[in-house]
Amino acid sequence: MRRRLAAGNWKMNGTAASLSEVEALLDAHVSPSVEILLCPPATLISAMAAVKGQHPLMIGGQDCHAEAKGAHTGDIAAAQLADAGATHVIVGHSERRTNHGETDETVAAKARAAHGAGLVAVICLGETLEEREGGRTLEVVGRQLDASVPDGATGQNTVIAYEPVWAIGTGLTPTNGQIGEVHEFLRSRLSARFGAEAAHVRLLYGGSVKPSNAAEIFGIPDVDGALVGGASLKAADFSPIIEALEQLADVELP
Repeated sequence: MRRRLAAGNWKMNGTAASLSEVEALLDAHVSPSVEILLCPPATLISAMAAVKGQHPLMIGGQDCHAEAKGAHTGDIAAAQLADAGATHVIVGHSERRTNHGETDETVAAKARAAHGAGLVAVICLGETLEEREGGRTLEVVGRQLDASVPDGATGQNTVIAYEPVWAIGTGLTPTNGQIGEVHEFLRSRLSARFGAEAAHVRLLYGGSVKPSNAAEIFGIPDVDGALVGGASLKAADFSPIIEALEQLADVELP
């Protein structure tokens, strides 16, 4: 019903020399039993697409503008990402929400633009440490889910990534119970809105995922994969995470 997904977000890291890491990853996973997605800086999308050739590795952008074109200096349109070789795009990452003041409405508009360009929108959401400690986690992610996911979302064009802001790049990770609670809540919330289609939407966990904790996280119900940050920059770090997900490839998702 859903195929597991290991996604890597390179953020503002990587140059042409970094493509050697992609080559190493391709060599290590010639015929992967799970989907693999890398989201490099926009400057590397075309080059990465050329390096991967016919390998099933997928490539995504890290952001797109809500408009298809226009006077938006420094921005990139979803169609331009697709033209460069991308099939996915991350929208609503906490670093965009915090550093660029993006609202749920902005994220939804970007997701609609991604869908319009034929891209899969990887929509991010998550609570801050203050919100977590205040017992508002489900309230916050529920609001973000409702307002950031457009009506046309399906399992084919949308992936949801739960990334608690306080766990991104900090080495801190929620307990299995906390991760499971949020993922169960998200699945239920999606089901209430989208009915049976919700069963096809993949839910990823992100936030200090690394080789040492990947297998444990992937064993949590409704965790269909991961959105990985720093650990995706090196094949030696990302490959074991992919392997941990592949160990579950034959286990049917609920």
